[in-house]
Amino acid sequence: MDEKITKIQSMDKFDFYGKTVILRVDINSPLDPRTKKIVSENRIKKSIPTLRYLLDRGAKLAIIAHQGDTLDYHNLISLAEHAQKLSKYLSQEVLYIDDVCGPAAQESVKNLKSGEAVLLGNLRYLSEEISTFEDAVKLKPQEMLNTYLVRSLAPLADYYVNDAFAAAHRNAPSMVAFQEVLPTAGGLLLIDEINALSKVMECPERPNVFVLGGLKISDAFGMMKQVLENGSADKILTCGVTGQIMLMAAGYDLGSKNDKFIKDRKLEVFIKPAEDYLTQYGDKIIYPMDMAYEHDGKRVEIEIDKLPVEEMYLDIGQKTIEIFKNELVKAGTIFVNGPAGVYENPLFENGTKNIWTAIAKAQGYSVIGGGDTVSAAQKFIDTTQINYVCTAGGAMVRFLSGDSMPLIESMKNAYDRTGRC
Repeated sequence: MDEKITKIQSMDKFDFYGKTVILRVDINSPLDPRTKKIVSENRIKKSIPTLRYLLDRGAKLAIIAHQGDTLDYHNLISLAEHAQKLSKYLSQEVLYIDDVCGPAAQESVKNLKSGEAVLLGNLRYLSEEISTFEDAVKLKPQEMLNTYLVRSLAPLADYYVNDAFAAAHRNAPSMVAFQEVLPTAGGLLLIDEINALSKVMECPERPNVFVLGGLKISDAFGMMKQVLENGSADKILTCGVTGQIMLMAAGYDLGSKNDKFIKDRKLEVFIKPAEDYLTQYGDKIIYPMDMAYEHDGKRVEIEIDKLPVEEMYLDIGQKTIEIFKNELVKAGTIFVNGPAGVYENPLFENGTKNIWTAIAKAQGYSVIGGGDTVSAAQKFIDTTQINYVCTAGGAMVRFLSGDSMPLIESMKNAYDRTGRC
């Protein structure tokens, strides 16, 4: 088993009966912008196995979680509906207290009985838990022990369990500080997420094929660098804006409209790295052979040797689709981040739809992650046909890019202090 897993204590090492457990989950969910109601319960459902495990073993469960942040203030709401959803899937009441760690929250934790659970208020109500605080203050875990959250809740608890891989890139007290003072274990989802992504990176069935698309190409290039340099990728199929950058790096003129789109978003900085990757790993990188655009309300496809045209390219063409499908059917492992085109528009859903259908039928072990990626998959296929759907976005990207993860480091340190139980 990979060191990333062996250095995280599993829950089966502890006796939770009658003990108070602080459980950090990530149930941050997409909301309807008008009603502020939850529109996807995926993360909530994924948290249930760990909650069920702890409650069945008699834990007194204090659940802490966040919703929204300063960067998406419109999603910063109470967790009352989250508690209702948890109650539904657990088939037992999860009490909700709209207090993060103050007197009401502390009293509710003290009053828990064996096998009961309370969800405390939104962690992002605390300044010490928001991303701007993290970016500005940069505390180390030991320095977080005097934060309001930790000094209020840690004395009430016997154990800390983290099941929030989707927030693993966050250096917040709820993620990295309780490990300093409480016996600590990783939840079932945390272990599953790391196992699935490690399988892609460390011991993939060959050939290992990455499909990297979408608009957020900093994610794609971070992963690309890591998987090319460490040899874990056998093929990288590039599409979306990532594919267009690769075409520009290969010397193709995409036309002034696409050039402006790239430059307005300051994405031209990725052209030089793309040139380097094509020079060093050209046999592993496949870029689009044809593109699709709209003309007079219709979809038009053009091969790359006939570029440029003065239109925006919003999907890959059929020739590229067939090339990608051929690689996917042979793959032993498949990882996907980002759609192939503007799949929300029926004119340009063809690339994304065909790729997802091919992956659903493929025999290889498949992993997907990232908000747009999962949304696209849910639109076109039954996602149970995917071997693993990762709840994370930013954390997944950082993991696959080989970057240090605050949560994983804190879990390893906790293991070294208390571990090998």
